[in-house]
Amino acid sequence: MSLTALALCSRALLRLGAQPIASLTEGTAEAEVAANLYPGIRDALVSAHPWSFATGQAALPRLAAVPHADFAYAFQLPSGFLRALSAGQAGRGRGIPYGINEGKLHADADAVTLTYIFRPDESAFPPFFAAALVARLAAEFCLPLTESASRSEVLFRLAEQELRQARLVDSQQDTPRAIEGFPLVDVRG
Repeated sequence: MSLTALALCSRALLRLGAQPIASLTEGTAEAEVAANLYPGIRDALVSAHPWSFATGQAALPRLAAVPHADFAYAFQLPSGFLRALSAGQAGRGRGIPYGINEGKLHADADAVTLTYIFRPDESAFPPFFAAALVARLAAEFCLPLTESASRSEVLFRLAEQELRQARLVDSQQDTPRAIEGFPLVDVRG
């Protein structure tokens, strides 16, 4: 079964002990809570960690307007942008100072490659992230649907455990970054 916002919300409701929903617009309390809370929770969880499935790189188009101070050039951020990780130039995704102001990236370089977190489609969520998201949704849905603070606290603790496990699995999918340009290492020769 392909993952969708509806499927993820229904799983969270089942985990909570509520009835699953057939549509996010069906008019039930469960559907209303899911429709209102899901987008923000999804974006917060995706942007909270540099997930491998949500990390991208893009050469940014330079804008004609220039920043008022601090940097020489402004660049358009990519669609689906959630958070910047680093910026670079000449085929590198890191290494230049930058700032994000008013929805634009500002830098002194005349060309920028941005490494960033984007909003992926739900069908791209790996199982470990989907499980963490469902656990977090269940915890967030609990209080408005059940009014049980103690149950909500338990679900939040479980969601934190799922998130830690998901971060661990995701971090094992990449080569560890070497220390670059660290003065104490450079002194040793």
